[in-house]
Amino acid sequence: MVLTKGFEIEMYTGTPQGEIIGLSDQIVADLQGFMREPDSRNVEYVTQPSTSYENQLCGLLRPRQQLRKYLQRLNNYTLIPGSTLSLGRSDRFYRSDPTNPYHDYIEQTYGTKVVTASVHINIGISDPEVLMRACRVIRMEAPLFLALSASSPFLDGQATGYHSTRWRLFPQTPSYVPLFASHADHIEWVEAQLKAGTMQNVRHLWTSVRPNGDLRPYNLNRLELRICDLVADPISLLAITALLEARLIQIIDNPHIDPLTQSSFSHAELIALTTKNEIAAATNSLDAQLQHWQDGSTILARDWIQQLYQDVWDIAKQQGFRCFLSPLEKILREGNEAQQWLQLHKVGVDAGRVINQAIQATQEWELELENKLLCPSEVG
Repeated sequence: MVLTKGFEIEMYTGTPQGEIIGLSDQIVADLQGFMREPDSRNVEYVTQPSTSYENQLCGLLRPRQQLRKYLQRLNNYTLIPGSTLSLGRSDRFYRSDPTNPYHDYIEQTYGTKVVTASVHINIGISDPEVLMRACRVIRMEAPLFLALSASSPFLDGQATGYHSTRWRLFPQTPSYVPLFASHADHIEWVEAQLKAGTMQNVRHLWTSVRPNGDLRPYNLNRLELRICDLVADPISLLAITALLEARLIQIIDNPHIDPLTQSSFSHAELIALTTKNEIAAATNSLDAQLQHWQDGSTILARDWIQQLYQDVWDIAKQQGFRCFLSPLEKILREGNEAQQWLQLHKVGVDAGRVINQAIQATQEWELELENKLLCPSEVG
């Protein structure tokens, strides 16, 4: 049972020195396959759903190669890693589409708190009740995926004290989202939010994980993990995805894995626990002290991830994607992007130089991967 997966990737564009510049209106007009965000400084592309990790690797790289060439021709612009406005200009919004009323609402309500770059990981689950249970479990474990992916320790040129400034600032909406006990429960709740105006539309559900599909909330076919910062390295992103997929296969196979029945906490206590864990993971990522959802025991994020990694290793092996899971150990050993950047910052390298080095490094290993891979023109 290998599941379909696909990605929504948001990235910043700007100069090789790290200044983020709004170019999405031009990119969307000139290149196929790219979508604009409300602020023009980041641009989004998606990969086609596929069970194959090899296909996803090509799907992640090919649009980026196309975009890089376009940006270089435009004015030697480039792609900038990280998930916040690391080096400045978080004081104003740069609208990509001034005529869009939903963008009006976002700018006026949230300001630049939403001008972030991230990756949303979508995993296919066709049974809506199994999907709801999977969402309940992954909602409890989403802080682990944030801990692995954190890449936003800077804002406006300063270290903020968070490893994921993006997730600490991002407005989770509506302010209270329950663990849905069933598909019918989810439908009823979403309809009530739309009626009350706490959600402007079915997309306006911004939480760590949500059920997704072609006609939300009625026709649902995938779990969307939204908590991750941008993971610029596709190999690391696929390792994080392999951990998620193997865990989901385990959840699908074992109906007893469910916070509503397997935890010593009440529903309200579980929401409070995971909110606290998300804040801890945004602050200290892999070194965060978390509370386990089953019994409330305290555990380091990296230790919990290591336990999960060992638990699902055989599943990944049986399903043929163990080699894509194994790079997770490198992240646990060497730290995520935010931790690596902060190590440089602690020895006196300023934020601008850290980002500049990250831009160059990202370009170099993308080129190295491109030379190793033979990607078809279309990946499905």
